[in-house]
Amino acid sequence: MKSLSQFFAVALLAASASALADAPGVSHDRIRVASIQDLSGPIAMLGTPVRDAMQMRFDEVNAAGGVHGRTIELLIEDAAYDPKRAVLAARKLVQRDQAFAFLANMGTPVVMATMPMIVEAGRPHLFPFAPHELTYTPQHPMKFQIFAPYQDYMDAAVRYMVTERGYERTCLLYQDDDYGLEVMRGVDAGLGKLGTELVARTSYKRGATDFSSQVARLRAAECDLVVLATVVRETVATMMEARKIGWDVDMLVTASGYSAQTHELGGAAVEGLYGVTVMPHPYAEGASPELADWIDRYRTRFGVAPNVWSVMGYVIADLFVQGAELAGPELTVQSFVTAMATLNTEGDIFGGPAYRFTADDHLGNRSGRLAQIRDGRWQILTDYLE
Repeated sequence: MKSLSQFFAVALLAASASALADAPGVSHDRIRVASIQDLSGPIAMLGTPVRDAMQMRFDEVNAAGGVHGRTIELLIEDAAYDPKRAVLAARKLVQRDQAFAFLANMGTPVVMATMPMIVEAGRPHLFPFAPHELTYTPQHPMKFQIFAPYQDYMDAAVRYMVTERGYERTCLLYQDDDYGLEVMRGVDAGLGKLGTELVARTSYKRGATDFSSQVARLRAAECDLVVLATVVRETVATMMEARKIGWDVDMLVTASGYSAQTHELGGAAVEGLYGVTVMPHPYAEGASPELADWIDRYRTRFGVAPNVWSVMGYVIADLFVQGAELAGPELTVQSFVTAMATLNTEGDIFGGPAYRFTADDHLGNRSGRLAQIRDGRWQILTDYLE
């Protein structure tokens, strides 16, 4: 006959096995998390620093003993900003790799194509780089977002720009996909509240490099403010084209164009560009001692200075760690999403917002700030816009 201690040992193992069965990608000593990035396509300059910073944060946590004794393994798939490739990557990560959760998936077209599969598989879908309302609505236990939706922050940003600076002929250049259409809805809503509307709108296909026809069309419409639903490379190309033909119109880009690469690539052509962001760029000059130390560690490891995408990747990884800590030693999908729905953060060394989640609201932040490129660097101009 088994001793009482043997009986309890067997019962404990059985209970642990049952818990782990509800936690794909979780073993007694490891948590596997996944991210679908662009490492070789048109926004690889964003995906690479996001990946690097997430890995940096997880390595720090692992070196300190992990989360309740479990190390975090980051699985990365490169979709090159291609929704079809992203679907194949998501299927692999869900079915073969058994990822516990997905973090920071990159790009609205990618996210819109893969999110239904991930959520249906019962995997947490966390903080994608797709400020689209479907990433947090309708309410779903698996969906969490920290990036203010395009519609909300572009509504507020356009109203602020028109009201404060007196523009009378606002126009829009947008990427012809879910990303661009969401921005358009926000711009239309903001202008509608002011009793006006877009004078002209023109689109481009994802991955385009020539914007001469679009810029000519907008100039012919006599726009005095051009809103850009573009990413970094396309933002730079558009402004260079405008300056080349002598058109010095003001432009406002979404957070997808708010990056150090914008002024590094664009130089004088992008001086004066307005942009929307949730946090300052991590410039070494003027950084606090804590931020300066982080910048040095990042630069030492990766050989380049961090940018705002590095910061966001690091913050996303840290939010996952906080949620997993709150979930406790018996980590399951249910315990994790329950913990995430109670997570409230304070300010951080990066100057970002506080994030607040509740059982009824999985969008951690709803607002953006206005910034402008001045003397070759982004400067924050406003507090969070409502």
